[in-house]
Amino acid sequence: MAKDRSGGPLDTVIGPETVVKGDIRVGGSLRIDGSVEGRVDVTAVFMTGPQSRLKGEAHCREAVVAGRVEGNIHAAEAVELQSGAQVFGDIACKGLVVQRDTVFNGTCSMGTSPGGEPSLTPGSRSRDAGTAGPGRGADVAD
Repeated sequence: MAKDRSGGPLDTVIGPETVVKGDIRVGGSLRIDGSVEGRVDVTAVFMTGPQSRLKGEAHCREAVVAGRVEGNIHAAEAVELQSGAQVFGDIACKGLVVQRDTVFNGTCSMGTSPGGEPSLTPGSRSRDAGTAGPGRGADVAD
């Protein structure tokens, strides 16, 4: 059986020649190498291959994106945008890794809602980089 990035089982794979129109719900991990138009709900790791395309929202525990996503990504843990990834939408997560040669057009909210999940509510976005500091955003060492 194939393994996901964390070493766990890769439960579902959508192959490179596959086109899915509609919502997908997976109990476990999902890798998309083809094209999906609709909402994706994954209880574990959501991965996209370099030639993949998702047009819709993704909800997961963790995401590793190498393809194109046109929609928001909601991850309970981390999101990794690998080299060559293209994301046109907002990201809500607890941690974000962005590699070189990545396109990300959207906003990132790295906090939690009252229920403990990352949130993309309008009040959760900080557009003023001047507010960063201890306890209020990214700390940067000189």
